[in-house]
Amino acid sequence: MDPKEILPHRAPFLLVDDITEIVAGERATGLWHLTGEEWFFPGHFPGRPTLPGVLMVESLAQVGAAAVLQDPRYVGKLPLFGGVERARFRRQVVPGDTLELELNVTQLSARAGKGTGRASVGGQLACEAQLLFVIVDAQEG
Repeated sequence: MDPKEILPHRAPFLLVDDITEIVAGERATGLWHLTGEEWFFPGHFPGRPTLPGVLMVESLAQVGAAAVLQDPRYVGKLPLFGGVERARFRRQVVPGDTLELELNVTQLSARAGKGTGRASVGGQLACEAQLLFVIVDAQEG
């Protein structure tokens, strides 16, 4: 599924290429294919391009947002970061890798939620984190 059909994010900050599974309000999985042409690789790092860990966490958050936004209770809403806990980075992610993303929503209320995410490459864990988010109206006013 095209993430642009669900998420408000757009290039250059849409960090998911495909949403592969969604259980509304519960969990989602997705893929991010890293070509090496992404805007951050030339500076992170010259001669050894590496996906920044914070962008791995953001890609997990985007997959989680897809799960939340598919729940009819959150039409017209926007999940925003409230915090990151227990983030761990286990392997480098480099051009040519496909990041396999999964986020399980562990708590969800009208105003906030929590989820546990994992990012892998070829079955090898690259990143795991607990994400906290707040839910706001998509439009101010």
